[in-house]
Amino acid sequence: MTEPITMDIPHKQGLESVRAKLDRGVGKIAGVVPGGVVADHRWEGNTLHFTIAGMGQRVASKVEVFEDKVHAVIDLPPFLALFADKIRAKLVKDAPKLLE
Repeated sequence: MTEPITMDIPHKQGLESVRAKLDRGVGKIAGVVPGGVVADHRWEGNTLHFTIAGMGQRVASKVEVFEDKVHAVIDLPPFLALFADKIRAKLVKDAPKLLE
């Protein structure tokens, strides 16, 4: 089993504003996997659960929205775990833009 990619993104925008931005931008998150698309997404309280499908793989992911940060967990399947460093670097670069 591979270790999931986790990251925290600080914000000062309030829960509802961040939730709305994530809801509109969830499709952009799929870009971390080449050819990736969001296969499904749903909210449970302040947690967005979504699945990215790409390269013949499915990536279970979740984003928890807090008052001061967003906590993301991307659970890579073994094949994509080979690219974890590149995926992590892309997330660090692009994920904060979703909250702008």
